Amino acid sequence: MGRRDLTPLEARVLAVLVEKESTVPDSYPLSANALTSGCNQKTARDPVMDVSEAELLATVEELKALHLVNTVSGSRVVRYEHNFARGMGVPGAAMALLTQLMLRGPQTAAELRQNTERLHRFADVSSVEGFLEELAAREQPMAIKLPRAPGAREARWAHLLCGPVASVEHAVAVALPRDEEVALLRAEVASLRSLVNRIAAELGINP
Repeated sequence: MGRRDLTPLEARVLAVLVEKESTVPDSYPLSANALTSGCNQKTARDPVMDVSEAELLATVEELKALHLVNTVSGSRVVRYEHNFARGMGVPGAAMALLTQLMLRGPQTAAELRQNTERLHRFADVSSVEGFLEELAAREQPMAIKLPRAPGAREARWAHLLCGPVASVEHAVAVALPRDEEVALLRAEVASLRSLVNRIAAELGINP
């Protein structure tokens, strides 16, 4: 059985734990308060979130059930640590790349090499691409190379840990000029409206 898709908040919590392990090792494992602050951080985050501690704690329980987060006992304050590499079955270098993709959204290989420096030092951009290609080639892919945007020199990569939808939508947004994108969305709305009308007719209700 394959892994289930993470929610955007689960991905954020997991990525923050990996990031803070390297960037603030003295505070790691993190308390719920520190973890909430990391999720709501305004810099180096895309999208910016506004998460309550109650939402965070519910999410942590889900991640514990997936064996991706552990509770650390023995301290007066409950603290949390990630189990990303083992839980996802990826090496540390790939974990660093996925973490930055979950924190900052789609990026080029060159941007990823720069942004992962504190988590893992890659010798060059081609080694970053090598790990990304390995993640993309898995039976259940974890990364995808998005179509290159008009005028962009390099294609960007996105993670697939929250499922394919966001990546595909982003690929469309990146790849298409604005008017084409609007036309595509209108066609999609028309198709959904037609589907709703058909289902309503079958059920004998007025939509």
